Amino acid sequence: MTAKRSRLEIYLDILQALKKGVNKPTRIMYSTNLSWNPLQEILESMIEQGLIEEKETKNRKRYEITEKGIAALKYFNKTKELVVVGGPQGLGSRIYPPYDAKREPL
Repeated sequence: MTAKRSRLEIYLDILQALKKGVNKPTRIMYSTNLSWNPLQEILESMIEQGLIEEKETKNRKRYEITEKGIAALKYFNKTKELVVVGGPQGLGSRIYPPYDAKREPL
């Protein structure tokens, strides 16, 4: 059984889906594996934070990622590249490059 996703992971999944062009609410729901009510709450929160925008045309809602949302997605994707989490063997986690307070700044 897989671990439950954090709210941050869900936000990032939605941002990634929007970046790929998935912009209809039902399609976002399917691509992020969320149920309807939690999706609606999260989309509203993301709108309030300026990560996404809601567009309405012909009584249909569409969502678009904003510049702030793109920046957040890039930031967390870069962070994922730096953080290595141990695999199923329980190797633990480490941060690369290792932090050394005594080392000279680059």
